[in-house]
This record gives sequence, C-alpha cells and structure tokens, in this order.
Amino acid sequence: MRIYLIATIYVAVPILIMYLFQRFRFFSKIGTVLLAYAVGIVMALSGLMKMPQEQTAALSTLQEWMMNLTVPIAIPLMLFSSHFVLWFKTLKKTMATLAAGIVSILITVTIAYLLFRSSDIPELWKSCGLLVGMYTGGTLNFVSLKTALRVPEDTYVLVQTFEMALTFFFLLFILSGGYKLFRKILPHNSREQANNKIEVQETFEDYSGMFKKGTFGKLLLALALSIACLALGAGLSMALGAGLNELIIILTITTLAIAASFVKKIREIPKTFEFGMYFILVFSIIIASMFDVHALFSRTSLNIMGMIAFILVFSVLLHLLFAKIFKVEADLFTVSHIALLFSPPFVPPVAAAMNNRKVLVNGIVIGLIGYAVGTYLGVLLAEILKWIG
Repeated sequence: MRIYLIATIYVAVPILIMYLFQRFRFFSKIGTVLLAYAVGIVMALSGLMKMPQEQTAALSTLQEWMMNLTVPIAIPLMLFSSHFVLWFKTLKKTMATLAAGIVSILITVTIAYLLFRSSDIPELWKSCGLLVGMYTGGTLNFVSLKTALRVPEDTYVLVQTFEMALTFFFLLFILSGGYKLFRKILPHNSREQANNKIEVQETFEDYSGMFKKGTFGKLLLALALSIACLALGAGLSMALGAGLNELIIILTITTLAIAASFVKKIREIPKTFEFGMYFILVFSIIIASMFDVHALFSRTSLNIMGMIAFILVFSVLLHLLFAKIFKVEADLFTVSHIALLFSPPFVPPVAAAMNNRKVLVNGIVIGLIGYAVGTYLGVLLAEILKWIG
C-alpha cells in the first residue's frame, strides 16, 4: 500500500539526508532542513500524496500522529545539551524583541484592516483576528480563534491556504540564507560567529559517530528521557482536565528539559542535539509533503492573498525597525519573528540553519509566550475592529 511507502519515506529519508549532509560538501551547504523540505515538496508535486478516497483518512491520521510526536520528542533532545546561563544574559533583549514583534503584528493587522475594509472580504474583522493569532503563536491559536470568533469554514480554509503558502516561502527564504540580510542590518558579532564556527564544526550538526555502539546506547537513554518528559507533559495536561493540550505539554517538556540540562551527566550525553534534529527532519518532510500548490488557484479572492502578503511583509519591516531601535542582535530577531510567525517547533530548524544554538531557547520561550497570549490578542483586536466597523 502507498501509505506504507509514505511512512517509510518519512522515517528513513532523514537518515539519508543526515548521511549526505555529513559526507558531501554540496549537501552541507544546502542544509538538512532545506533538503527535508525539498523532499516533501517533491512528494507533494509528484502525485505520491494523492491517495485513494478510502486511504485519505488513514494518511491524515498518520501525519497528525507523527507531527504530534516528533516535535515534543525533538525539543527535549535538542535542549539537553544547551547551556541556559547564556539565555539569562540576553533576557532583557529577548523580552524587547518579543514585545516589538507583538506590537508590530497588532499595528500591521490594524492598518491592513483599514486598507482592505472596502474590499469584498466577508467579515474582515474575523480574518484579521485569525491572523493576529496565527502571527503571535502559530496554528494552535489559529484553530482556537476559528471557534472563538465563529469563523465560517470557507473563510477559514481560504485564509489558511494563502497564509500557509506565503509564509512557507518566507520560511524557505530564511532557511536558504535570508537571515544573512538581517545580519547586515542589525548588530551581529562576526568575530564571535567566526569563533562559533570552530565549535560548530565539532559539535553543531555533526552526525559522525552517531550510530556507534557506545554513542547510540547513550542516545537511547536520552530518547527515553525525552519520552518521559512528553509523558509527564501529557499526564499533567490530562490531570488538569485540558485533554492533550499542546500549550501545556510543550510548556512542561520544555521546563523539564531545561531542568535536565543542568545535570552534567545529561548535558554531556553526545549527539543529543543531532538526534533531535532527526525528528525535526521527519517533521519538516511531513509539513512540506502536505503543501498543495493547486489550492492557491482554487479560489478567486485575491484580496485575501493581498492582505496576507501585506501583513507578512510589513510586519517584518516594522519589527525590523523596532529591533534596530532597541539594538536587538540579528539572530535573536530572526528566531523571535519565526517563533511568533510559526510557533516553537520551527525555531530549532532556523537556529540550525544559522549555526547558532545560543538563540534556541530564546526563540522557544518567545514562541511559548506567543502561544499563551495569541488567542487573547486575536479576540481582543477582532472585537475592536468589529466596533470600528
């Protein structure tokens, strides 16, 4: 059955990507995450993902379960080896760029509403509320706001389709080197980056020796610890009567992983970051394989696409201006905007692309705060815009 082939690709191809990245300079320049997205896009465009009607539900279930498991497992693995004292040194800047990002989104969406309210977009205030939630916390808030604002199914699907398409290409821009543009505009310690490259060559995405007996055995222990973090997070969420709440689970596993990183024996387990990247690569292939380019042309409302494009571009520029004023470091700006735009699961790939794991925790913390406030901000601004008329 085709679904078994797809599942095999999801699980096995990341190992091939890791091998090519480690073995050949050409692939190491492209980057593991970009290679994973390329594989997913090829799967989507090749027709492989077009399943018979009776298998569509099974494929969706497979993708949902794999996405729900890979990221919560990856985050602890990638955090175990981090030195979080570095984050506390940049706490002030982290909060500054978080506040600047949220204010940028609120201002931009309000301007977009005023510019597009004479268009034929139905209940524009609801679409604006959806986008506030999406751009301050990701899909979690987007889905929550659909229910909270009682957004019609057609409007929800249309906004989601164009939003995913445009932000997808923005993410590819960042992963393929777009972050270097921000480094030219914002403060960036090139000397420190040069020193980091020595460390990167030895410890950052160095997949050599991962499967040696001694190393792999320790990685299995790290995997068990990561799964334990996930189990505790899920258990806490259930105990609080919230079901399997993504926000509670991610908050819990992140907190537990940070705490575990202060234990020297856990922090010094080799290759935990790279092992976490394996699960991120699985997640990346799944996301990219779900991309439907034909859906972009299935509806005629270019006004919604224009509004979303305006919000995406103008919010980046406004956030960049605020970051320049507050002298926020370039890589911190990049992960903060990605965290708000896409949510915490997308922070590790971007940190990996920039060869800067120091901003990993900053990005995850910003994304988690976005999770917490995004739904409230979306409802609040939507009601204000409705009142404005």
